[in-house]
Amino acid sequence: MSGTSFRVSIFGDTQAEREMAALVDAGEDLTEFNDALGLVLESNTIDRFDRETAPSGARWPKSMRAEVEGGKTLTDTARLKGSIAYESNATEIRVGTNVIYGAIHQLGGTIRAKGGGKLKFQLPGGLGFRSVEQVTIPAREYLGFGAEDRSDAAALFEDFFAGKAPNLFVGGRA
Repeated sequence: MSGTSFRVSIFGDTQAEREMAALVDAGEDLTEFNDALGLVLESNTIDRFDRETAPSGARWPKSMRAEVEGGKTLTDTARLKGSIAYESNATEIRVGTNVIYGAIHQLGGTIRAKGGGKLKFQLPGGLGFRSVEQVTIPAREYLGFGAEDRSDAAALFEDFFAGKAPNLFVGGRA
């Protein structure tokens, strides 16, 4: 994924993370679980485009195009939204996009014209074109691991491993 992505890392902060670490230590292969969780995280990321929210639940700053023309921020053509994908294996899950402009929307930043030239962009609503030296794009975080993702991961973990390692946990917990 050359555009931008995030990787899920388990640090043992929650009970589910400690249990997952215990499964790995016991030799459990997490490939199937990571694949299932990757699909959930991909779906949650796509859903954030519909809600126009960051993983934290904060609303994205409205884009000029969405303000003038209506519609949703970051979904004019839905190319970015449609490019969201995950990759997983036994040790990691990555969710991201291969769209080159994905990073500027995730992180925000200033785009400057090369060589002292001007950037030309079409104003929304057919109001013509405008030339500027730079454009500042606010961060609109769409990738990440928020409370919804953490809750979904914990529920999936409970469902997925309920019968896989019955002797691993005392009372169902590590």
